[in-house]
Amino acid sequence: MGNQNTSHFERLKDLPSTLSDSQCVLYKHEILICGGFRKENCYSYHTIKNKYKFICDYPSNIELYGHCVVKLIDNKNEITLLSFGGSIKHTLMMKHASIWDNNNKIKKSNNYNQWIPFTDNHNNQLSLEEIKIIIMECVQ
Repeated sequence: MGNQNTSHFERLKDLPSTLSDSQCVLYKHEILICGGFRKENCYSYHTIKNKYKFICDYPSNIELYGHCVVKLIDNKNEITLLSFGGSIKHTLMMKHASIWDNNNKIKKSNNYNQWIPFTDNHNNQLSLEEIKIIIMECVQ
């Protein structure tokens, strides 16, 4: 039989920065890697190009150990991510537009690809408890 490689997994290129306990979200041909333990870097890995690009950093006052990132909205050219939890509880959102698309220069000036506080319609930051209530209402 010999010594055959029978792995069903492909090894990706190494990240530009070492991350552990990261949160990942799939978007088209990208894997969005959102921070990790004591690391606030976010990257996009393009699955076809086999390359990484830096997206942004989390705010410096956020501790990400135990955080969760979910995809809220999936439109044609953008998604909205929600990041919550962590050792110091936070609630942040990001409008994400692919950094692989050169036509997204306008979106860079409109709070895209950066973490901002997750707020209600009156611009009040939502707590983790308020988000839990919203999620529970959506699932019922």
